Amino acid sequence: MTEETPGFDEQQPQQPDVPSGATSDDAEPKAASPSAEEGAAPAGDTGQDVALVAQLDQARSALSERTADLQRLQAEFQNYRRRVERDRIAVKEIAIANLLTELLPVLDDIGRAREHGELVGGFKSVAESLESTAAKMGLQQFGKEGEPFDPTIHEALMHSYAPDVTETTCVAILQPGYRIGERTIRPARVAVAEPQPGAQTVKAEESADADDKESGGPDEG
Repeated sequence: MTEETPGFDEQQPQQPDVPSGATSDDAEPKAASPSAEEGAAPAGDTGQDVALVAQLDQARSALSERTADLQRLQAEFQNYRRRVERDRIAVKEIAIANLLTELLPVLDDIGRAREHGELVGGFKSVAESLESTAAKMGLQQFGKEGEPFDPTIHEALMHSYAPDVTETTCVAILQPGYRIGERTIRPARVAVAEPQPGAQTVKAEESADADDKESGGPDEG
């Protein structure tokens, strides 16, 4: 009589129930198909790319705005510097002009003393030093006898007629004029002479006669 080994059925590993006609491969769970995961990945990447492009566009737009603001501020600062420099020069010129205007009577006295031969000794040295300093500050004297009268820089105090002038001419400088650069701070005060009435007609006739003589006179018929 054969003895049965107790518990033999329990020691054997239980096999899963496999339907009839099925293989063991059908019983194992199938792994996820890699093609499914690869197909889902491009959709997420595309969304991230769109978001990055949008952020990049925003950054570029902000950079352009900040650059424009900086350029505008730089231009305004340059304009401000130019205005300040222009105003500084104008204020300086006005201050110098006011100072030299107050010194003009002293310079006139020096000029009269020189004309009368009284500019001698220590007074001459001081006077020349003052004139040199005024010239260094930009003061220029103008006005000469014989130059045409210009109402923008001359002030006529005396008037006469003269046969030897062809236009209104400064025949005497009563007080010299002064300017700083292109700015006149005092016109030259002068005596002017105009051509005598009828002198131009006489000169024109004399000129015509001279031309006739040079050409051999009028043609005789």
